[in-house]
Amino acid sequence: MANIVLSRNGKDTPFAIHGKLHVEGSHLIDEKGQICELRGLSTHNLSTYPEYINEEAITQFTDEYGISIFRLALYSAEADGCKGYSDGDDVHRESLEKLIIKGVEICAKLGIYVLVDWHILFDYNPNMNADMSEHFWNTICPQLREYDNVIYEICNEPNMDIKRQCDETSWEDITKYANRIIPVIRKLDSEKVVIVGTPTWSQRVDQAADAPLSFDNIMYTLHFYADTHREDLREKLRYALSKNLPIFVTEFGICNAAGDGDVNDEETNLWLKLLQENKISYVLWNLSNKNETSAILKDSCTKTAGFTEDDLSPCGQRFKTMMSKRY
Repeated sequence: MANIVLSRNGKDTPFAIHGKLHVEGSHLIDEKGQICELRGLSTHNLSTYPEYINEEAITQFTDEYGISIFRLALYSAEADGCKGYSDGDDVHRESLEKLIIKGVEICAKLGIYVLVDWHILFDYNPNMNADMSEHFWNTICPQLREYDNVIYEICNEPNMDIKRQCDETSWEDITKYANRIIPVIRKLDSEKVVIVGTPTWSQRVDQAADAPLSFDNIMYTLHFYADTHREDLREKLRYALSKNLPIFVTEFGICNAAGDGDVNDEETNLWLKLLQENKISYVLWNLSNKNETSAILKDSCTKTAGFTEDDLSPCGQRFKTMMSKRY
């Protein structure tokens, strides 16, 4: 096993408390047989914002905010004018792989968990770049096998062809992809938890609940943006939970689904209360200074670490508050 720090600043780290994780029933379970509820922060596109993968920044979010998991969003295709893993060249792919390893090593040094996210988005169906996904996991899994603080996320948000508003990715499409990729991962790294996206930007957990995959030690993704996704999506979550589906909210926002608009405190509180009642882990989107509501830093902030209250956007301020309290 890789050396994952168990004590810092006189306190047990999250990994010391929970150890290696697995899935039982509808929950993420730790080495003591207890339900493990992780809370954390996601990067934005690693191709666009690689500078935030630094030890000082992640240490600050661990020590001051209390995150227990950090998500590395590796975009699988071009976004924000930057090539992704699939459509970049070999040099770009290698740089992204090194960034993933760097992020995992920092998280191990801090004793927190890390989510490695194959972040499909504009390549809306995971089967579109399944060959390159297989290449990525074949490359990265041997390097991360010994890190018991790592969780794999194999398809961020299956969706539809945004330009044509058609060809929505179905649960059958995702099942086909998962049945190809999960065995690749299991062959190289048999014990990691694997998280699988669901249709409609990872909202249709109800569909996954009606036809779950046959693999052990997997969870399913639910994403929400509080000002857009309200009681109707919460009902889908409740339905999936009634079917004993293990769910991980690997990304959520406190604004609208475009990442903009106003912060909706009322709906955010309803969501967080429901997640905490059901001991569901969750990760906020996003660590960047992008000019959008969902970024936790002001667009005027050029720092890559050492953030002050004045550097935080309203989303960042809300994130700091939510990490310090229960709902």
